[in-house]
Amino acid sequence: MANKPKILIVYTGGTIGMIKDYKTNALKAFDFSQIINKIPELQQLNCEIESISFDEPIDSSNMNTNYYVDILDIIEANYKLFDGFVVLTGSDTMSYTSSAISFMIENLQKPVIFTGSQLPIGDLRTDAKENLITTIEIAAARKDNKPVISEVCLYFEYKLYRANRTTKISAEQFEAFASMNYPALAESGVHLNFNEHLLPEVSNTNTNLVIRKKLVTDVVILKLFPGITENVVKAILTIKNLKGVVLESYGSGNAPNKPWFLNLIASAIQSGIKIVNVTQCSGGSVILGHYDTSFGLKELGVIGGLDITTESAIAKLMYLLSEDLTEIEFKKYFQKSLRGEISSK
Repeated sequence: MANKPKILIVYTGGTIGMIKDYKTNALKAFDFSQIINKIPELQQLNCEIESISFDEPIDSSNMNTNYYVDILDIIEANYKLFDGFVVLTGSDTMSYTSSAISFMIENLQKPVIFTGSQLPIGDLRTDAKENLITTIEIAAARKDNKPVISEVCLYFEYKLYRANRTTKISAEQFEAFASMNYPALAESGVHLNFNEHLLPEVSNTNTNLVIRKKLVTDVVILKLFPGITENVVKAILTIKNLKGVVLESYGSGNAPNKPWFLNLIASAIQSGIKIVNVTQCSGGSVILGHYDTSFGLKELGVIGGLDITTESAIAKLMYLLSEDLTEIEFKKYFQKSLRGEISSK
């Protein structure tokens, strides 16, 4: 009989790890080493569960790239000891964090699945139990003695998504996340159904895990809006040491075609700043040159982000800027699907 899969829960903070003290009504951090006692249903899963928690749980609003590295350190140190990882973070920045982790890990052969909840684990109507139980079940799922999932994912409210395709869409609904440009990888109902045709081919299992912990954080997201002024755009594009910009444009990549705007973009690109164009729309793709209002950007060398999300674009920008690429290489790799983050070449 094969050994039971071993799953490591990594708790960084967030609502899912909070439990109410019914004497004071205050929320306090949950001790995940007691997880089986609090959620006895977990004993029905065919796996062994252990947990590691951050010394000081952090609110997702305080998430930053140093914490990304802390998460990676835990995964790296335990990679050979466990068959899957469940990472619990606050949902507000979960799409940003999980997208970044997907780029920072190369040759991943095991599931790394992010989840959280909208209500604390001790609340009567909490979504935390279902999210946690099903995420662990997915992380432990195997077929032909190999993990079904071997990428960075995000599970929330009955759906498993590719992490770098997700966006948080609701602060109130249990269905808090969406993946507008890529279908769910699995859906949980009476049965847990994997959409196996959407899963990547597992690469050579002899390939060594590569973890890159360096990210360039001298980046900014510039969201366009009607009435945005030259002074505002200039102030952002001339930030000291700025290396990269995610330009959130209209529709399929459109932006003002006024000379002052195009001149500022041109000047930034000439100074070595990488500018990638993503759409403000929740779904769809950037097609530079499709309209006259994006033709100028294409001519100047702005990189079309295709159907990448803003969360994934900023993570990919940080990652690629640390790789010392030429301009041609940078554009090639940004527009190439590295971890399934875009529907492209």
